[in-house]
Amino acid sequence: MSEGSRAGSLAFGQVVIGPPGSGKSTYCRAMREFLGRLGRSVALVNLDPANEALPGPCALDIAELVTLPDVMDGLGLGPNGGLLYCMEYLEANADWLRERLRGLGAHYLLFDCPGQVELYTHHQSLKNVFGQLAKWNFRLAAVHLVDSHYCTDPGKFISVLCTSLATMLHVELPHVNVLSKMDLIEQYGKLAFNLDYYTEVLDLSYLVDHLAADPFFRNFRRLNEKLVEVIEDYSLVSFVPLNVQDKQSMQQVVQAVDKANGYSFGAREQHSLEVLMSAAVGADFHFSSTLAVQEKYVQSQDKAVEEEVMDL
Repeated sequence: MSEGSRAGSLAFGQVVIGPPGSGKSTYCRAMREFLGRLGRSVALVNLDPANEALPGPCALDIAELVTLPDVMDGLGLGPNGGLLYCMEYLEANADWLRERLRGLGAHYLLFDCPGQVELYTHHQSLKNVFGQLAKWNFRLAAVHLVDSHYCTDPGKFISVLCTSLATMLHVELPHVNVLSKMDLIEQYGKLAFNLDYYTEVLDLSYLVDHLAADPFFRNFRRLNEKLVEVIEDYSLVSFVPLNVQDKQSMQQVVQAVDKANGYSFGAREQHSLEVLMSAAVGADFHFSSTLAVQEKYVQSQDKAVEEEVMDL
């Protein structure tokens, strides 16, 4: 299949990326089921050579080409070096990937990717693989998952913002940042601000002030201010909250991704006017989804307070 042979035959999908433990495989499993209920033919592609718990039957598995244990044993590499080698091996064998994807036809694709952060911030191989997919007329959006518990720690949240920004600039795909595990956020602690402050990444000077209250970070205030300035100057990072057990939350993510990769405006699925408008005015729906999650979070906090009062 030549690079131009797929002209007029677009394929859409998502590359699911993010650090270890952010819920990528859980997301792929839930998204596959959700899109299946919408009538889409979904195929799961596992690009993680270290993934021993696949999120379901895979139409394509990188383990057929290379596995991390084999690389570690054969080349004497550690887990990190071995994973980088696997991605370089995948890039070098792009023909294998191209031939295996050819048989998937018009499926909507979910690529479950590795969790090593440097693959998305400065290493070139996976980025180059995504670039090849674009040349083959795959219209993909990067779905970057971030564990919502980072919102409860100002220092970690600033770090997450920097990582998300670096990933967006490096991967060079239409990008949707997602705060995962929102159903568990109340277990991590109380948020310093409303949830929309974190999803919309509002005035971060307040976060720096809050961070400066910690004696450890007080000496690094100037550094934190400069990091925040970089994030705000680019003005690219925002998040969609996600609870995979909530259908409305899943729908909001689907709308954001469909808008990012252009699926909403294609002819592959008969969308109602309401769905098309929801993609066109995504900011309003984004706000609504954040508001709904915020209400649930506040209710859980109020319930916890009531229980504490009853115990007294």
